[in-house]
Amino acid sequence: MSHQPRDSEPNRSQAHGYPPNSSGLTIDELFDETTVLIVEDEPAIASAIARRMTVEGWRVEVAADGPSALESAARIMPDVVILDVMLPGMDGFEVCRQLQTERPVPVIMLTARDNETDMLVGLGFGADDYMTKPFSMRELIARTQAVLRRANRSSTETNIRPPIVAGDIRIDIAARRVSR
Repeated sequence: MSHQPRDSEPNRSQAHGYPPNSSGLTIDELFDETTVLIVEDEPAIASAIARRMTVEGWRVEVAADGPSALESAARIMPDVVILDVMLPGMDGFEVCRQLQTERPVPVIMLTARDNETDMLVGLGFGADDYMTKPFSMRELIARTQAVLRRANRSSTETNIRPPIVAGDIRIDIAARRVSR
């Protein structure tokens, strides 16, 4: 996915004469692009979800195991996580628990485990939604959009925005801090 500004659309970077940042993103893109972390150990499923979410205009990163998911989440600070339960290295329930402890983020569990106990455990660890495989891609997109709307409403109401990372620069709007 290209992060180049469209010539016909002015953006805050151009309007204010800011130089391009090291990530190649404009100021508009830094503030507006939705980032999705897909945690799925089956490459065909991960790839299909990633392709579809990219079509939605979302920035996507894929992790294939629990430890990689936590590393990716800390680095990219996603707006939403699509999380399988049965993962190598650490199961999705523990990944969800740690994500919610470190930096709460909306999570949709997407798993073959379809019993009520697993669903209740996932929701208990902080998941916002729970879908079972096989699944409808259109339903997953609709549920992701709904979770993002709720999260956006919530962050707008409380005026909390997650920090933005561009290269080695971290911008924490709520704390009014910029750091490397």
